[in-house]
Amino acid sequence: MAVSGVNGVNNAASGTQTNKSAKESASLNYNAFLKLLIAQIKSQDPTDPMKASDQIAQLATFSQVEQSIKMNTNLESLIQAQGIGQASSLIGKTVTSSDGGTSGIVKEVRIASNGVVATTTDGKDIKIESGIKVKGS
Repeated sequence: MAVSGVNGVNNAASGTQTNKSAKESASLNYNAFLKLLIAQIKSQDPTDPMKASDQIAQLATFSQVEQSIKMNTNLESLIQAQGIGQASSLIGKTVTSSDGGTSGIVKEVRIASNGVVATTTDGKDIKIESGIKVKGS
């Protein structure tokens, strides 16, 4: 039986779609783990069965992995909320892109698939990243 690996979630800008896929992946892996455990119990040598403590240790380990996925999801949401709060402080300020090619007064900020993006009053988009210049108005 093939069992896929558990994927970590570490991109806060990816939003709820990644959270959903991580939860589905954890659920899939949990179901696969249970099937594997049942298959292991069915096919074990009756003269040398697996110890109950080993089975419990396997379940506890998988439970820890599942809790780590949930913790990553919650941490991701917290980081995203903090990023939105920080980005919203740019509204009304003049921002220049890190390459110096785009500049303008920030009208709004949003979370896009590639990160936080500020839209200027001119309709230009500036990705909020290291190297941008901010001037108060």
